[in-house]
Amino acid sequence: MRCAIDVALVDFSMARSRSAAEQDLPVEVIETLRGFLEAGGKRLRPVLCVVGWHAAGGEEIPAAVLRVAASLEMFHAFALIHDDVMDGSDTRRGRLTVHRTAATLHRDGRSHAAADRLGAAIAVLVGDLALAWSVELLHSAGLDPAQLARVLPLTDAMRTETMWGQYLDVTMAGRPTADFDQALRIARYKTARYTFEWPLRIGAALAGAEARVCDALSAYARPLGEAFQLRDDLLGVFGSPALTGKPDLDDLRDGKHTALVAVALQRADPVQRRLLRSLLGKADLDEHGAAQIRDVLVATGARDAVEQLITARLDRALRAVDQPPFPIAATAALRQLANAATVRTA
Repeated sequence: MRCAIDVALVDFSMARSRSAAEQDLPVEVIETLRGFLEAGGKRLRPVLCVVGWHAAGGEEIPAAVLRVAASLEMFHAFALIHDDVMDGSDTRRGRLTVHRTAATLHRDGRSHAAADRLGAAIAVLVGDLALAWSVELLHSAGLDPAQLARVLPLTDAMRTETMWGQYLDVTMAGRPTADFDQALRIARYKTARYTFEWPLRIGAALAGAEARVCDALSAYARPLGEAFQLRDDLLGVFGSPALTGKPDLDDLRDGKHTALVAVALQRADPVQRRLLRSLLGKADLDEHGAAQIRDVLVATGARDAVEQLITARLDRALRAVDQPPFPIAATAALRQLANAATVRTA
């Protein structure tokens, strides 16, 4: 399935690359996006879209469904590229981020600051291209009018919600609080729903799913999406950069308002709380300071508490798929994906 999705992405991007070359347009932008797409990724969102198709009774996967699934990966690329610019991240998937790559490519004759500004601008444009292509992939997929009418409200809501989540994330960065509910709200809108619930619902809508199927998919996806982001919060602080492909200092330097930090602030004594507030969001935080933060996250029990939250949400998701109305094969796929998404190191 992943190979078929990659083929759809490659075919689309190659056609656009040829068209740009024929018009003497800057192919570098397209090649940069293609390089990002080919650098890796779990293809989780398109896979979930196809699983949603099967969960609603769809059998053989039509090319149109694969193209819609591929459009979700293109949307994900847009979100990641822009997220890296906003966070000032250096690496993604074990490689330089798009804005760092572009800055390096255009460094000649420019100051570092000018090259960095240009790199960020180029990355924004590459991300914009990915967003435009995600829309184009969907509209050129070959859906019939009824399918398109069912899917468009879902993709519109997905895009809008993701923007709200990203806004909450960037505005709360640098001033984390003990507000656990707000941390979960950020996670829900920024990542959880567009990673799990919307892809499943979109795939099911393509198959003409009944309301009870959509409700059951949501009951599975909502707790699982939160568990996925909670695991991501842990990996962002305690994960190995060699496995995650991302630095383990970025979230701490940005002072991200995560559930992990919120729980620690709730449980911290005055000394621990002062340490967290003095170090979280410190742009030049070093490994020694990060180790001090990690020690507090462990000592307060925040790390263990988040592990327990992940387990509880995984259990809720698995209970949701134990009920009708999913076909047996779809149930097995949903269970496998749930475990893979929550018990991971990257």
